[in-house]
Amino acid sequence: MNSKKILVVEDELDIAQLIKIHLSDICQNITLVHDGIQAVHVAKQQSWDAIILDLKLPGMDGLEVCRRVRAENQLVPILMLTAKSTELDRVLGLEMGADDYLAKPFSVLELVARVKALLRRANASKHNHHAAESIVCDELEINPEQRAVTLCGRQVKLTAKEFDLLHFFASHPEKVYNRSQLLDEVWGYGHEGYEHTVNSHMNRLRAKIEVDSHHPKYIETVWGVGYKFIANQARA
Repeated sequence: MNSKKILVVEDELDIAQLIKIHLSDICQNITLVHDGIQAVHVAKQQSWDAIILDLKLPGMDGLEVCRRVRAENQLVPILMLTAKSTELDRVLGLEMGADDYLAKPFSVLELVARVKALLRRANASKHNHHAAESIVCDELEINPEQRAVTLCGRQVKLTAKEFDLLHFFASHPEKVYNRSQLLDEVWGYGHEGYEHTVNSHMNRLRAKIEVDSHHPKYIETVWGVGYKFIANQARA
């Protein structure tokens, strides 16, 4: 993992340095940026394997930075840091395209574990999807090799985590998964209290692939349990 490149956007210098020190064992190429406007500029200059993004930044807040980065790059994993404890702030970050969030004050061990999980899942996606067959379900087509999704012949723009979530469901049709299982399988870790990570990604994914989210055609809610991919029309 030492060849990986990570962008850390954090205006508190002590915290930024702390993050860099603790991530140095898994990544030697770490760039620190301390304001939102510069973050957008640096994020677009080169490709990154992960971005750690604080919510509260001078110049431009983390939500807007995330939105602009996602407009240019749908695949780079983004971990958002927030000092705010309300669920709304966390959910907003995820809805803007963050793959995960971590609330301050955080454990550096958990931060490292989260970043490792993001990098591991991104790397696994690149290798495991190579030469894999497309999955076609009615008007929805999922191409793992190109990490592309089309609906009625039109491309659907998904973030890296949204694609991983959809592909995981489609690869296990009719099997019901709860939120904790999805955190394990798609995010690479399980953590009680982070079910909203799954909820937010599911809401965004459904908004992109379902004509009517109240009557889903592809991903169904199994009340009191979790979610499943509807397989009666699925084929490889």
